[in-house]
Amino acid sequence: MAGALSHIRVLDLSRHLAGPWAAQMLADLGAEVIKVERPGVGDDVRSFGPPFLKDKNGSETKESAFFFSANRGKKSVTIDISTPEGQDIVRRLAAKSDVVIENYRVGTLVRYGLGYDDLKAVRSDIIYCSITGFGQDGPYRHWAGYDSIFQAMGGLMSITGVPDGEPGAGPLKTGMAIADMMAGMYAAFAIAGAIAHRDVSGQGQYIDVALFDSQVAALTVENLRYLLLGEIPQRLGHVSRNMVPTQSFQCKDGHLVLSVGNDSQFAKFAELMGRPELARDERFATLPARRRNRDVLVPILDEIFLTRTVSAWTDVLAPAAIPCGSVNNVKQVFEDPQVRHRKMRIEVEHPVLGAVPLVANPIKYSTTPIEYRSAPPMLGEHTREVLRDFVGIEADAMDELARKGVI
Repeated sequence: MAGALSHIRVLDLSRHLAGPWAAQMLADLGAEVIKVERPGVGDDVRSFGPPFLKDKNGSETKESAFFFSANRGKKSVTIDISTPEGQDIVRRLAAKSDVVIENYRVGTLVRYGLGYDDLKAVRSDIIYCSITGFGQDGPYRHWAGYDSIFQAMGGLMSITGVPDGEPGAGPLKTGMAIADMMAGMYAAFAIAGAIAHRDVSGQGQYIDVALFDSQVAALTVENLRYLLLGEIPQRLGHVSRNMVPTQSFQCKDGHLVLSVGNDSQFAKFAELMGRPELARDERFATLPARRRNRDVLVPILDEIFLTRTVSAWTDVLAPAAIPCGSVNNVKQVFEDPQVRHRKMRIEVEHPVLGAVPLVANPIKYSTTPIEYRSAPPMLGEHTREVLRDFVGIEADAMDELARKGVI
């Protein structure tokens, strides 16, 4: 079956992570994605290593794992968009595209004649998505920033880390670029919505997505704790603000995370732990009581969990519908039988690297399955193919553009 967006062509002018992640999501859904990169250099993250991948002979290449994480299913075209010739080519590509994604600083592409109004002039129903740090307006619109800046300014770091007064206290960023990922997913969702709107109205539109906005929105319930109750959420480390016991516990061979959500669940949990009397203790019998007496209950549970391995505890608790799981490193994640069953590790063929392992898209469609048509492209791999097929440039003209450094 054709992918859900197999009728869509995307011109991806973005680089780094948020924009490419959005474009890769659309490629997975079947869209044809043409990625425009700088001649000779490409997307900045091509050089973000180590690690760099190895070819079929085991020799290190210039292909970075960072680039591979967000660029599968795309065609790479190298164009110098700072030149008039390059700008003309991009406009001609836009005329054949449904969607444009860009994440340049505010105003940059307008100066190049590649802003929304410029490309709308060549295709009236174009969908144009700009992804920036702080958005297209407001006092910070010209500020630059990377993921950690938005984790900090958007509040995430204020609720992540060891609580004040404990050893190692202080704000922490997450272990991955969550602000970039959230912005990329919001952008992909926004584009899909704009495509649906165009299908019924015939109208394209401009989409403004900011990493800062996306990170603020992602705080969800913590935002409402402040807005509705006036409470400023604080760092709690690995425990839950609402449910007790909900946190990680040290076992014989690693850590287990447990989440007990209500009183009946706690009673079942206490019985399975071999301590049914805990559920009858007035200090722990109800959720409000457990919250008040967290510092008494947790040390008791600490001692119990240390008596068995993580798998021994999950074998007891999980079948009884007590939410729990091991704290896995990435190696353990991909060895997990559920991850294997869900086929979250895929392989695509690369012309230099051979079979390359990548991470599957988690969406499971019943009618329009996700497509993994090609590995992340080599720099400029499809330049001549795309310019011939979509722009109509002849071979001699391409040779001249290449000589001038335009492509």
